[in-house]
Amino acid sequence: MPELRTETMTVNMGPQHPSTHGVLRLVLELDGETVISVSPTIGYLHTGIEKTTEQKKWQQVIPLVERMDYLSSHSNTFGYVLSVEKLLGLEVPDRVKWIRILLVELQRLNNHLVWLGTHAMDLGAFSVMLYCFRERELILNINELIAGFRMFPSYIRIGGLREDLASGFHQAVRELLDRMPARIDEYERLLTKNPIFLRRTQGVGVISKADAHLYGLAGPIARGSGSTYDVRKAFPYSGYETFDFTVPTETAGDVFARYLVRLIEMRESVKLCDQALARIALRGVYAADDTRVVPPPKDKVYTEMEALIQHFLIFSQGFNVPAGEAYVAVEGPKGEHGCHVVSDGGNRPWRVKMRSPSLAACQALSHMAKGGLIADVVSVIGSIDVVMGDTDR
Repeated sequence: MPELRTETMTVNMGPQHPSTHGVLRLVLELDGETVISVSPTIGYLHTGIEKTTEQKKWQQVIPLVERMDYLSSHSNTFGYVLSVEKLLGLEVPDRVKWIRILLVELQRLNNHLVWLGTHAMDLGAFSVMLYCFRERELILNINELIAGFRMFPSYIRIGGLREDLASGFHQAVRELLDRMPARIDEYERLLTKNPIFLRRTQGVGVISKADAHLYGLAGPIARGSGSTYDVRKAFPYSGYETFDFTVPTETAGDVFARYLVRLIEMRESVKLCDQALARIALRGVYAADDTRVVPPPKDKVYTEMEALIQHFLIFSQGFNVPAGEAYVAVEGPKGEHGCHVVSDGGNRPWRVKMRSPSLAACQALSHMAKGGLIADVVSVIGSIDVVMGDTDR
């Protein structure tokens, strides 16, 4: 009897496939429906943002870094601004710190809402996407309230904030925070015990804690595998050490564990926002008292020649940052988002390099998807929450 022989088949998933969450190409080697290997191919969305920063003045870099991970604009800016302020030796007032924390935690909610809605939709739960985007609109409304822009507000600046909080800010945030706990319960009722969702996520895309560390993973992916690392706890910044919050972890290391971690993170972000909002006065300082980087108040610009000159210099020539380099990491929605800034003493960065959590997640994709089915690849991609603008830069 002749020996039966089979051949594997190579299939492209992407870069235009809707379930790859952007222009990501996966080269799958298949034995029937079983995935033998996965080779991610990136670079289709290369924007050259890091190189472009070298042609911009320090403050002008902010709109660029916001657009790398377009779901984490405040967090991207936060890491960059803290790095530059470290080089400047600049300390901002406590009120600025609390406002920044409030905004980045709202941004974490925003990111997780988009992740949950699109991930559930990939697996067939279309209603969840509509529910999540309903709450996301409220967060975008808050961005629009403080800065006039919904996705890229450029509100966090070197030395502080663009301007003081808009009238109605506290009320808008309060209404959102009062609404969110019940809404998160609603998402859970739709998914957590849904038998179809459980079969698509439990035991799928498993990665151990040791392997997660080997791949350089952080954030919800690593915490879904038992890691307790969170930059906010390990290396507190901007006053996070004064807030009460917990770092959720799961040990299964599968798609479902990563789902649970992010849901609990949403609840913790609501708790952090509650604490931050209670500390923020309706009116107060919104920038450091440092004329090197912060423009003088408008009333002085209109009445004092020295203030007018300083205002003109900051906006026409920018400001110089002492020569040196600094690295600051923040806990972004997708994990550790690091910013390494190098200055030659001029009014423009010599180098800006980002530590992208999405790139590490793409690298680990082949490990998590190997041995599963084609349909499981879609589930795994959704669970790692990649943004290709963050990967390619």
